[in-house]
Amino acid sequence: MNICDVIESAVSYDRGDPKRINHFMKVYAFAGLIGRKEGISERELDILEAAAVLHDIGIHNAEMLHGSPDGKYQELEGPEVAADILSALGADDEFIGKVCNMVGRHHTYTGIDSLSLQILIEADFLVNIFEDGMSDGAISSVKEKIFRTAEGTRLLEEMYEEKYHQL
Repeated sequence: MNICDVIESAVSYDRGDPKRINHFMKVYAFAGLIGRKEGISERELDILEAAAVLHDIGIHNAEMLHGSPDGKYQELEGPEVAADILSALGADDEFIGKVCNMVGRHHTYTGIDSLSLQILIEADFLVNIFEDGMSDGAISSVKEKIFRTAEGTRLLEEMYEEKYHQL
């Protein structure tokens, strides 16, 4: 199994939903960049990148089963779908468990207990700030409350400093 297999599976799963496919591809790119710059191991990078691709994989089931795409429902529905995809691709149990843990926690901003989860959350915010049109104040709050890595913070500042001078 390699990341291309994960991406192909996620694209097939989200077929007909270019907004979500574009979203996970951007989160994947930022997560990989931050992970590399922060020096995580190759194994952890593989896990992080798979989690980045699959982080919102539960959104369709959340909408169908709960009538809402809210993060809490994505966290509830995503791990099972992610596990099915990774299992079909031949991933080992430890890999699947770590990816599913991150998929099931990527909207929970307390108790972040691994660098990989921190990076995933930061990468998701880098994309969501733009896609959701966050306000200046919201961006400042996210920077203060969420961002911890040097590379994630650098990207946040460089991407949004011209528009949001108070960063």
